[in-house]
Amino acid sequence: MENRLMDLIKNSNRIVFFGGAGVSTASGIPDFRSENGAFEAIKKYGFDPETLLSHSFFMRYPDLFYDYYRNSLAKTGFLPNYAHYAIAELEKMGKLSAVITQNIDALHQMAGSTKVYELHGSIYRNYCLRCGKSYGIDKIHAAQPIPTCTCGGVIRPDVVLYEELLDNSVVEGAIYEIMNADMLIIGGTSLVVYPAASLIEYYRGSKLVLINKSTTPYDQRADIVINDAIEDVFKRVMQKII
Repeated sequence: MENRLMDLIKNSNRIVFFGGAGVSTASGIPDFRSENGAFEAIKKYGFDPETLLSHSFFMRYPDLFYDYYRNSLAKTGFLPNYAHYAIAELEKMGKLSAVITQNIDALHQMAGSTKVYELHGSIYRNYCLRCGKSYGIDKIHAAQPIPTCTCGGVIRPDVVLYEELLDNSVVEGAIYEIMNADMLIIGGTSLVVYPAASLIEYYRGSKLVLINKSTTPYDQRADIVINDAIEDVFKRVMQKII
């Protein structure tokens, strides 16, 4: 399978990479949706992650929201892993046209990718709900329990919370890239988070690759399925391409 993947990459010039939490776990970023993550959230806060990270919870209990958010999602200091760098290298080689990610950690950009569609936003962008002033992530950690703007408004992360819609311009850009891709590589995601997962329905090509440790609902439709850590797969494949 990996030899075939290598051949497909060599013969493609408009690859789109679509990734999820599994791309960043090798960098030490935990998947808060995992069984352990959910257990810890319920044990400490009495709510599951989906509730704690919902729009209604943020509006009603911003102090609890931020306590959980700081300790689960808004962590910094992580570095890109081999998968991030491999994807950026494919762009430098003129083979990859865009990255579409469900992650909010900006590790693709840190690795050198220039065209990244962040479906769920970024922890590094924050803004005031009253005046719209922008803030970096340092403000989120420094101003506790609830970060507020100089105007007195509450600051919120520019991330898509549960119960909220994805940014339309980001979705449109991602759809365009997928529709025009000659190869779609999906990695590190179980494809169960919607509407993000439904975007692959727009792929029109015949080179659909799924790389994930576990099975996904789309395995039967893929041309190549590799059940392994995406970082390890890229290490083996890229050594034969570069």
